[in-house]
Amino acid sequence: MKKRWTLMDQVRRKTNATSAYQRHLTGKGVTVAFLDTGISMHPDLQGRILAFRDFQNGKKYPYDDSGHGTHVAGICCGSGQLSRGQYAGMAPGAGIVSAKVLDYHGNGMREQVLSSVSWILKNKNRYHIKILNVSVGAVNSLKEKNAVLAECMEHAWDAGLVVVVAAGNMGPHAGSVTVPGTNKKVITVGAFDDCIFPGGCYSGRGPTQECICKPEITAPGSNIRSCSSTWYLDGRKYCIKSGTSMAAPVVSGAIALLLEKEPHLTNVEVKMRLKNCARNLNLPKYQQGWGMIDVNLLLT
Repeated sequence: MKKRWTLMDQVRRKTNATSAYQRHLTGKGVTVAFLDTGISMHPDLQGRILAFRDFQNGKKYPYDDSGHGTHVAGICCGSGQLSRGQYAGMAPGAGIVSAKVLDYHGNGMREQVLSSVSWILKNKNRYHIKILNVSVGAVNSLKEKNAVLAECMEHAWDAGLVVVVAAGNMGPHAGSVTVPGTNKKVITVGAFDDCIFPGGCYSGRGPTQECICKPEITAPGSNIRSCSSTWYLDGRKYCIKSGTSMAAPVVSGAIALLLEKEPHLTNVEVKMRLKNCARNLNLPKYQQGWGMIDVNLLLT
């Protein structure tokens, strides 16, 4: 089972994405913004990093002192250059905007997230940003602060962005989706393959405190091989990570393919398309949502 999920090309096959590449769809012309730990100048990402903004340390040039953000961006947008296409991401032609809001340990302040979203909205037309990928979740925080974070994502949605948020890794008990994935408007993504680990299932389950069914959709998230931020130091071109943080960019990449094909779709229309095209896994509703993303159906 572990070997099954170690290759990005297997993720692409499992989500039926190969038909998109046969149609020469790569996400070209669509930019995905990432709220994460930053991004490294990995060869699979170079040439498509349109902007980088550091809300942690104020540095001007792209970097990733954690590796999480580079891995996430690679799942969504990696070209697979260093692996001859084997570890290419879902939308290898999409543009990238990176906002570093998390530190080395994956921690960050809500104020930095709020500032980053404000900056992204100000620059969304400049960089053709259509999708906001948020592999960030708040845990054990005050209800008022969580509400502000969720409302911030709703503001981005209302501004026209397709906001894709990880469900968090606090599962499997009910009500374990983390903020801002609890917001009713955003597309919350769970990992349907989270129970392969001996330690138990991790993907956040709904419902939310407002009785909203979450997540909306699921994707592969366990043992995903993608870009390593330390490729130039230790020679490891790719590394393996697991979590709903890995599942979210699978969905973001699929949406980038859809928006290349149908650029005039609104975020609401994209969300409804996902609902109508999800593959039922016959898992509980609060675990799988509508089901697993199927790119072939999405593009039909």
